Amino acid sequence: MKTIFSIEDEESLVSLLEYNIKAAGYKFEFSLNGYDGMLKIQELKPDLILLDRMLPDMEGTEICKFIRSNKEIQRIPIIILTAKGEEADLIEGFDYGADDYIIKPFSPKELMARISALLRRATESDTSSKLTYGNIVMDTDMHRVYCCDKETKLGPREYRILEFLLQNPGRVYSRQQLLDAVWGTNVYITDRTIDVHIRRLRKALSVNEECKVIRTIRSSGYSLDDKS
Repeated sequence: MKTIFSIEDEESLVSLLEYNIKAAGYKFEFSLNGYDGMLKIQELKPDLILLDRMLPDMEGTEICKFIRSNKEIQRIPIIILTAKGEEADLIEGFDYGADDYIIKPFSPKELMARISALLRRATESDTSSKLTYGNIVMDTDMHRVYCCDKETKLGPREYRILEFLLQNPGRVYSRQQLLDAVWGTNVYITDRTIDVHIRRLRKALSVNEECKVIRTIRSSGYSLDDKS
């Protein structure tokens, strides 16, 4: 049974999460503050984390940073729950390693769909250990990306977008197709979300001119550049 771990200080929301998560067949664990939550994450190593953006003792982004810097837990999917819906707040969360955002108040059905999609993506296995395109090499076993033999750090969602594009070089994908491939179907996420991740991916790859391979096709979507 997969374990969902929540760090949330609103006890009424914790009760709502517990009811819906257990009803979906998952085990539910929680902490009401960040410090206790970080200790329990290391102990439990849950399959997914629901993280409040604003906690009484620390920012949720601090916990994101802690998780992503710890090798034993750094690949656990994280969904941030927040009352802040501004683009700058979303970008900050993604900067610190969040996989997804959901704005309060939210419907339990939407949250469970996002949880299911993230868990499915986290457990999928790849058939090939390396994907290459021009000067970009992705080692899917080690979850590392190299540009001109230099490792490039990517967030979890940027990694998945690049992985999908590398599997289908030259093909143009719409925003919706990328959203479905990376987040899964039946999950409501706006086009703005994919644009944020594409900008972050481009920024990470732009450290070397030869790795600027993502192109925008007007009114169509995105693809890898034909030159290699």
